[in-house]
Amino acid sequence: MSFRFSVRSRRALEGVHPDLVAVAEAALAMSPVDFMVTEGLRSPARQAALIKAGASRTLNSRHLTGHAIDVAAVVGGQIRWDWPLYPRIAAAFKQAAQARDVKIVWGGDWPRLRDGPHFELDRKAYPA
Repeated sequence: MSFRFSVRSRRALEGVHPDLVAVAEAALAMSPVDFMVTEGLRSPARQAALIKAGASRTLNSRHLTGHAIDVAAVVGGQIRWDWPLYPRIAAAFKQAAQARDVKIVWGGDWPRLRDGPHFELDRKAYPA
């Protein structure tokens, strides 16, 4: 199955590092689960607001430099946050990244505060 990014997803990808955009596009084409990009590049004010709301815990987010995106699974036209959908999306991201020799990190692999919708370029390969 091949999905396509909406105008909203394309807008969310503005300012995101081209390697991560390429990986996201390829992942969408091979993912068994449709997804949209909900957020990419963030302003410091947006990041501070997310911390205040409890949705983030760092002022050193990769979103601030365009090195991270958040996605949301879309099933039957509805956004879904069910955990089992996200490893399936992540598998497509990892396969797409490997094929392009791009080092990524999936928030779902973090030992603490797992973040299934989050993908970022590896800091070692892509320092800000």
